[in-house]
Amino acid sequence: MDFTYLFDILRYQQQRFPQTAAVAGRHHGQWRTWPVTELETASEKLACALYEEGLRPGDFAGILAHCGSPEWLLADLAMQRLGVIVTPIHATARPDEVAFILRDSGMKLCFISNADMLAHLQRSGETLPKLISFEVLPDIRTPASLLESPVSDTATQFIRTLSIDPNAPATVLYTSGTTGLPKGVLLSHNNIVSNVKSVLAIVPIDQSYEAVSFLPLSHIFERMVTYAYLAAGVTIWYVESLERLPATLREVRPHIFTAVPRVMERSYDRLMEQRAKLGKTGRWIFDWAVNLGCRYPYSAGGAVPPVYRLKQLIADLLVFRRWRKALGGRLQVIVVGAAALQPRLGRLFNAAGIRVREGYGLTETSPVVAFNRFEPGGVHFGTVGIPVPGVEVRIANPDEKGDGEIEVLGPNVMLGYLHNPEETAAKFTPDGWLRTGDSGRFEHKRFLKITGRISEIFKTSSGKFVAPAYAEGQLQHSPYIQHALVLGLNQPHPGALIVPNFAALETWCRENNVHWTAPEFMILNPKVLQRFQKEIDHINKEHLEIVEHIRVFRLIADDWTAENGLLTPTLKLRRKDLTKKYEKLVAEMFGGG
Repeated sequence: MDFTYLFDILRYQQQRFPQTAAVAGRHHGQWRTWPVTELETASEKLACALYEEGLRPGDFAGILAHCGSPEWLLADLAMQRLGVIVTPIHATARPDEVAFILRDSGMKLCFISNADMLAHLQRSGETLPKLISFEVLPDIRTPASLLESPVSDTATQFIRTLSIDPNAPATVLYTSGTTGLPKGVLLSHNNIVSNVKSVLAIVPIDQSYEAVSFLPLSHIFERMVTYAYLAAGVTIWYVESLERLPATLREVRPHIFTAVPRVMERSYDRLMEQRAKLGKTGRWIFDWAVNLGCRYPYSAGGAVPPVYRLKQLIADLLVFRRWRKALGGRLQVIVVGAAALQPRLGRLFNAAGIRVREGYGLTETSPVVAFNRFEPGGVHFGTVGIPVPGVEVRIANPDEKGDGEIEVLGPNVMLGYLHNPEETAAKFTPDGWLRTGDSGRFEHKRFLKITGRISEIFKTSSGKFVAPAYAEGQLQHSPYIQHALVLGLNQPHPGALIVPNFAALETWCRENNVHWTAPEFMILNPKVLQRFQKEIDHINKEHLEIVEHIRVFRLIADDWTAENGLLTPTLKLRRKDLTKKYEKLVAEMFGGG
């Protein structure tokens, strides 16, 4: 059996390797597992119940939840069975973005996870659609109550005989972007199914694997991965919050999970916190192992040298195996996407025996375009890998370094933007390739490297072009830098606003007899400023061209998050909002204040 529709994947798993625990979620502090047979039956019955509630094929219906869960998946698949266009809303979306999505989609019904998400909808100021809540709330029905209600023969017959075009819209995902209101990306079953099959061809997972899922299912990345897990028979354990992730890893002991770079950075920070508890000899051994791991040589070139392998075995015995135990002890694979991973972290985790593979994609491409592989010679740290099967990538108008706009062609490319034909037309070339808006080049002939966003490139007063995203990525190579915003339009040289990694900075201060107080005071400490100048000087020399050198910088004590509106839901910088917030500081940094 094959699968054409996303909701077919349940039947596909059921026939090939029926899992008695296909998915699991926590209810009142206890895990509840769902057999694939129960998911299949429940999704069909819920689809019938939604028909009774008035939903029809082509209608829009939403899901707004604080985390992924079996209920999220059930609602998603049930609406797909009915031919409804599933419309997820990010839990971190601003009220004006929520209002726009409600108006633009005209959704008739919305699943919510709890009272907080109800309040989030209400803050939009819009008239709300019919609501169904995963948790019990006054006067709002739950999926459980709908499943317990009798279903008419008319509804059952309608669902079982419904013919859905696999190339018609299955979902619309609103991309927040870094500026302006979101755009609704229309994806079909065929778009996403093609990407699921591409990923299954290159990621070594099967029914013996167990996964934890903690990224939002409102993003196409984790949602597509969920479908891939189901198709491979992987058991999915949903984590209700990032705060519970460390405990869940030890409890579930997964083989695989997907992450964004920030999660990897937090994991590294926790390792550094353990380092601070060690004695002098223990810290020396720890630092030796970390430095060894960050130089992990395996890349596109081939095998690890024997001398390095011997040192790696010693580091594993003394340090790395403890890290793996903290991550459950069975973790084999971490798939990273949504933003650029610091190459040193990729190397470090691979040296520690956990295969970290970075990929690249967009909501408009369902999402995966390129991915580092698991076979020998298939990974190159610092790149996003090789185009996945069935997807073509080309570089438009490359410069002397081979940099140009990345363009994509394949069955995973979106149908277009909802209610926005002008934007849709502008997104495609005359010969049908998708313009990603990202700049990049191929290295080692086949590995794609992202160098920035076309729209963000600025020119200094000396006439030189700078891609800020690339420079920001290089700054974040430093363990002391959490976020960086590079600026310099019409200025003599680039400058940067930097949010320190205060956990790492506090450790450095204690080891170097620098009195630690609050972050807002530490960013003014002369010794701290000297430390950051040394970091930036090193990055300028080793990783940036002269025109990209960061000549001035300012440290920021504020955190930048999606919740405070300074990052997008996918943790990208909102440049316009950041530049406005720190307008006076930027002017002072460049000598205008």
